Amino acid sequence: MSLDYFVKKQARLLGKLDTTYVRKKYFDLLKSDDRLIALVGSRGVGKTTVLLQYLKSLEKESLYLTGDDVEFTNTKLYSIVDEFYTLGGRVVAIDEVHKYKNWSQEIKNIYDSFPDLVIRITGSSMLNILYEKYDLSRRVAIYKMTTLSFREFLEIEKDIKLPIYPLEELLANTAEFSKALVFEHEDLYSYFKKYLKYGAYPFYLEGVEHFDNKLFNALDKIIYEDIPSLNKIEYAQVSVFQKLIYYVVSSRKPFTVNLAALSREFGVSEPTLYHYMDILDKTEIFKPMKKFSKKLSKKPQKLLFSNTNILYSYSHKFNIEVDIGTARETFFAGCFDAVFYSDIGDFKVGDYIFEVGGKNKTFGQIKDVKNSFLVIDTDFSPIAQKIPLWLFGFLS
Repeated sequence: MSLDYFVKKQARLLGKLDTTYVRKKYFDLLKSDDRLIALVGSRGVGKTTVLLQYLKSLEKESLYLTGDDVEFTNTKLYSIVDEFYTLGGRVVAIDEVHKYKNWSQEIKNIYDSFPDLVIRITGSSMLNILYEKYDLSRRVAIYKMTTLSFREFLEIEKDIKLPIYPLEELLANTAEFSKALVFEHEDLYSYFKKYLKYGAYPFYLEGVEHFDNKLFNALDKIIYEDIPSLNKIEYAQVSVFQKLIYYVVSSRKPFTVNLAALSREFGVSEPTLYHYMDILDKTEIFKPMKKFSKKLSKKPQKLLFSNTNILYSYSHKFNIEVDIGTARETFFAGCFDAVFYSDIGDFKVGDYIFEVGGKNKTFGQIKDVKNSFLVIDTDFSPIAQKIPLWLFGFLS
């Protein structure tokens, strides 16, 4: 009865699946030869969709399961997989696997018991349990799924294919790339402004008018469900996370971190508060920004939201106007994994210095600075050292 239930559920989901746009990078990862792959990422980035698209593309018999399915109250994950394997199934996908109790032990047992079974799992980006006692770390290949880049958003909106530009190539060909893209797509800049508000999460396709509510719901589940369950934090302490979010929104400017003052305000110790900030970083609500120096501090200097959609949505919720400068910095910082605030200019990425501002920004602050660039909020730039902000959305 249980296996039949899951087979019928999968058939319904695949029958309604939209395959118009496929995030090829993650699709190809799932298609690789690794037996066990974990696709992790924050809520709403599209893990379920790409997992189902992968299953639909297979010729082999596959089985889709979800970690929180009520049917698991009557049976074990291992038992379902055992029955499926006996009937010839060779691909199992478990969505939201972290919601299944003792999932890591059962995945290990399944992996070891069925040597030719392909296993795909998805879950929260906080799956640090993967490296704990059941030693999945030697068996699993972990890949992080991010929000949509501006390039991907534009591909979806226009039903086109667009290039990815590595950073060095982008910096060397700024004028050529920006001119070609804007002349071919004259409304590109207006799409960029839309992207900043709602384009980072695929569920915007279900209706822009409901986007903020759906994003709030996803963020609330992270705060009230994922964080307490995965970090053994008492529910009463969750209010600290909400207060911190409000502080960052209400400051309007990139929020300067003062751990001593915040710990007194929130009634928690500095180490605890730092731990909470680290959690919010892992859940991808915040992007803690450190200042570049030869001796890197573990403590963030400022806090940005991880993307502008979160910034705009929370600002609307609290009826606070978004500072355009903060939106620009949030977008730029979100385009990189390793980015630092800098004493010279605004940001340091590798050996490069970037000053971010509006279209009338001058080179005054980075004059004569080697490997420095202006990042300006405009449609295109004919000057090599002036890079349109939106172009960094083509890095991925």
